[in-house]
Amino acid sequence: MLPVVAIVGRPNVGKSTLFNRLMGKKLALVDDQPGVTRDRREGDVSLLGLDFRLVDTAGYEDEDENTLPGRMRMQTQAAVDGADVALFMIDARAGITPLDEEIARWLRGNDVPVVVMANKAEGKAADAGVMEAFGLGLGEPIPFSAEHGQGLSDLFQALLPLLEREEEDEEPEEDFAEDDDSAPLKLAIVGRPNAGKSTLINRYLGENRLLTGPEAGITRDSIAVDWVWTDIDQRDRHVRLIDTAGMRKRAKVQDKLEKLAVSDGLNAVNFAEVVVLLLDATRGLEAQDLRIADKVIEEGRALIIALNKWDTVENGSGLYQGIKKALEDGLAQVKGLPILTVSGYTGKGLDELLRVAFESRATWSQRVSTGQLNRWFEKALEANPPPAPGGKRIKLRYITQIKTRPPSFVLFGTRLDALPESYRRYLVNGIRRELGFGAVPVRLTLRSTKNPFDN
Repeated sequence: MLPVVAIVGRPNVGKSTLFNRLMGKKLALVDDQPGVTRDRREGDVSLLGLDFRLVDTAGYEDEDENTLPGRMRMQTQAAVDGADVALFMIDARAGITPLDEEIARWLRGNDVPVVVMANKAEGKAADAGVMEAFGLGLGEPIPFSAEHGQGLSDLFQALLPLLEREEEDEEPEEDFAEDDDSAPLKLAIVGRPNAGKSTLINRYLGENRLLTGPEAGITRDSIAVDWVWTDIDQRDRHVRLIDTAGMRKRAKVQDKLEKLAVSDGLNAVNFAEVVVLLLDATRGLEAQDLRIADKVIEEGRALIIALNKWDTVENGSGLYQGIKKALEDGLAQVKGLPILTVSGYTGKGLDELLRVAFESRATWSQRVSTGQLNRWFEKALEANPPPAPGGKRIKLRYITQIKTRPPSFVLFGTRLDALPESYRRYLVNGIRRELGFGAVPVRLTLRSTKNPFDN
């Protein structure tokens, strides 16, 4: 396990900018307004050869624990409790504020070593704030600019004695092949706001790792958490759970931050292998759910529909059949999607959800032998020959699978530009039904062979 470094500080001092700087890419959402970050975001960092796990936290605010800012503060405190070092960030241009002093008192009461970082220290305007930071009683501050990357070597020198570990104590990380069944399952949870995504993931983890509450739209960043699930055969299965921001109808998304959060959620779908579309069963299926599902299928990801809050539903059988029928009508391009009933509050159906997710990934990753594919292809052509528009035959010569994840096939023949979409769907549905691909997205590309007598 890598040592853990947590970034703490009041809102809008540049914590997420520092996180992105050390990670080397823009993972955390950043904006000028305070309070953008709400959940803990983690990532592995190598700073000049010094390896550690970095945790970005929400801005520390002095609010009641029952409020949203108060719950965010509890998440920050949990991050520091599990850290080896805390990076206490202040705004050198603004100087030391009463809230900075309160955070310093709290950190002095912990056993975690603290490194003070005076951010936004580029230029002479920050000199006074850097000098004020000595008064926090936490040692010499590091003048730093997260925006421009100034002070990285000083940060390295400060962290080195606090994070150095004997090499023989470290175990090498496992290196998994992409299609290795034992590799961590990348499972993204998506859906409309307040569907219960964060609550469901917290139930899996057995802790309040993600911020939850009655307010809609709490989650902003897409948060990935590594976890181990023990299946019914007592096997340990590695899972990377990815929580995402609620996705509302595009016309309703006016706020810049919400747009960034939704975009981040869509990027999480691209990263995932299997995506769970979580529906609030008490609200049924809405058009926005179909849009989200269509986007997941378009990206070629295996999709599972989960009806959450099932413990509160009345007339469950009628609701289930109604949602199933609406999904079949609204997602005609994919038949037979798994539809499961779960409860993030009670834990009902959560093991079954993971079992189906691992099965879906296996199907999404499978490759059909050339012989089996050609035998199916010949039977499909015999049962339903391609049409001959304008009296000219469309000749389908052969088909081959070019890749997996998602399963992708290329069909070779002549005059394929005249092949109707209905016949293409016939072939795709046959591949799913006859070759065991079920409801995972299947891609079929048409490629015409050149006729030497065209001229």
